[in-house]
Amino acid sequence: MLERWSKRRTSLRYRLLVLTLFPLLLVLPGVIGLAYLWSQEVGYRQLLMKANTDLAVAHEAFLNSQQSYLMNLSLAASHHHRAILQALAITTPASIKTLEDTLKNEAGLDFVRLLDLSGCEQRNNQCQYPNSPSMPQAFKGQPLSAIEIFSARQLNNIDPILAQRARIPMVDSDISEQRGMLIHLFEPIRDDHGEVIGALAAGVLMNGNFALVDQIRNTVYGPGSLPEGGIGTVTLFLDDVRISTNVPHPNSPERRALGTKVSTEVHQQVLGQGQRWLDRAFVVNDWYISAYEPVIDASGKRVGMLYAGFLESPFLDSFYYWLELLLWLFAVVLIGCAIIAVRGARSISKPLEHMTEVMDRVRDGQHQTLPHYQSSDEIQELALHFNAMLSQLDTQHHAIQSAADQFEEKVNQRTAQLKHRTDELQQHIALLNRTREQLIEQGKLAALGELTAGIAHEINNPTAVILGYMDLLLDELGDQATPEMRHDAELIIAQVDRIRTIINDLLKLARPVPETLTYQTIDLNEVIRKTQTLVKHELQRRGIHLTLDLNAQRPAYADAPQLQQVLINLVMNAANATEEKGGIIVRSHDSAHGWVKLTIRDNGSGIDPQHLNRIFDPFFSTSHSGTGLGLAISHRLLSQMNAQIKVRSRLGRGSVFFIWLSTEKK
Repeated sequence: MLERWSKRRTSLRYRLLVLTLFPLLLVLPGVIGLAYLWSQEVGYRQLLMKANTDLAVAHEAFLNSQQSYLMNLSLAASHHHRAILQALAITTPASIKTLEDTLKNEAGLDFVRLLDLSGCEQRNNQCQYPNSPSMPQAFKGQPLSAIEIFSARQLNNIDPILAQRARIPMVDSDISEQRGMLIHLFEPIRDDHGEVIGALAAGVLMNGNFALVDQIRNTVYGPGSLPEGGIGTVTLFLDDVRISTNVPHPNSPERRALGTKVSTEVHQQVLGQGQRWLDRAFVVNDWYISAYEPVIDASGKRVGMLYAGFLESPFLDSFYYWLELLLWLFAVVLIGCAIIAVRGARSISKPLEHMTEVMDRVRDGQHQTLPHYQSSDEIQELALHFNAMLSQLDTQHHAIQSAADQFEEKVNQRTAQLKHRTDELQQHIALLNRTREQLIEQGKLAALGELTAGIAHEINNPTAVILGYMDLLLDELGDQATPEMRHDAELIIAQVDRIRTIINDLLKLARPVPETLTYQTIDLNEVIRKTQTLVKHELQRRGIHLTLDLNAQRPAYADAPQLQQVLINLVMNAANATEEKGGIIVRSHDSAHGWVKLTIRDNGSGIDPQHLNRIFDPFFSTSHSGTGLGLAISHRLLSQMNAQIKVRSRLGRGSVFFIWLSTEKK
């Protein structure tokens, strides 16, 4: 008995701890993982959105710079309009060069050239100025600016100094980039009648133009736009070569990374496909959140790239800092919940363990009561009900025992006087013993019914809550739930369902016999066939063959639903004891003395002889998965129908259950 109590105590505590701690252990790691993934995904998207916005600002700043240079050229041309008209009318190379230098200095440009309507320079009457797609529009009277690429020869024809400035040595290579990217400007020249008679052509060289990229960077990455330690950079590319940038040189931080190239992936997407590129990239010597877009020249060709980006590490440092705080917070919550769960499990398990011990002792015939628990919850209420039922059971038992003793005394007196009626007296004594056992059994069942009703009321509510939260938990996890999580959750749900099944079986066992039984004349063979329909799918799944041999001609007088429940219990018990490809035979035939006989035979494992006299006792089961209530319920149902049941079994050969049903009301 001590060993049995110990096993029950360990099992109950273990289940309570699992039911309380498992949801915490399941949910908290999932929440932490989801928080990490969500933070990383959302944070990364936010960084890419910022880089995209920064590139848009850099694009607008670059366009504004072009328009600013064009406006400066227009203002300078307006200021020196009369001198320009004279230069176009009177060709004096020295005065024209002086005028062009004046306009260049006032507008902040790298060169200015005065062109006539044929596109020839006025200073030397040579038509060597590079032909531009923008020139025809300028001669139509439209000021404009555009990006154009000049070769080294074209730059040298304009100004040898520009050709020298444009030359950028390539990093890790012996060659140099000698072409130049220019902001090419055109300002139409009109005479006093408004007719276009020429144009001012000017340009600003982008190669090595640190002032321009620094100005754009200051516009994009102003104060407060980046976290502490953050660095923002802007770069202009000619094709895929950096010609102007804020990015430090990989070998010398005080220099700039001119002459370095972008990756092949960026080159293909931006220059090859004309699309923006947004991602984290290793730029020269560190990881940056980067954005690239193509630079389009006057003829619509992709000739370079504009880049804006910022260091990734300051944002990662901030992200990991907050993630660490979150992990510490979850750890504290988990520890706190574990402590509460352990204490809660102990507070529930101890009274239940004590109740189990008391129930075992009462069943063994000892007088026991539960102590008063220092609580006001359902456990204390259940203990009070249990003590009241034990007291009622003791009172009924003493009353029955007293009545039985008095009756036996009277019987003994009558026996001494009526020796010749010994046989009849023995029958009365046997009937008295059976009646006493039935009364005691009915008293126990009544007490068990009240106890079971109380337990069912107090346990069904928390089990329903557990099932509801488990379903909610599985729905919230959705696809994030791993197979192991789903298996453990389904194990909890199955165990809770098993608790409900045990409670329902107890209610069936302890339910009082109704005053009016629904007995009627039934076709026993038809009841058996309906039972076969209900169990055939389960038997087929187990590979067990059910054979019917129905020869009963007489009708049986019984309750059909109760009889069908008994048949289902017996057939499924036979299936549980039978291995795959085994067989079960159900026979019916007429028997003597107004009975109909029903036989259920299997070729399963059989029943140990020492267990045969206990198989109809409640809670007795040789199966680890059984509750020990099926045969007890079946025996009680048959007793209500005035039927008899017996069993014969051989260990390893199988078992046979015999049922005799009356053909008329007894």
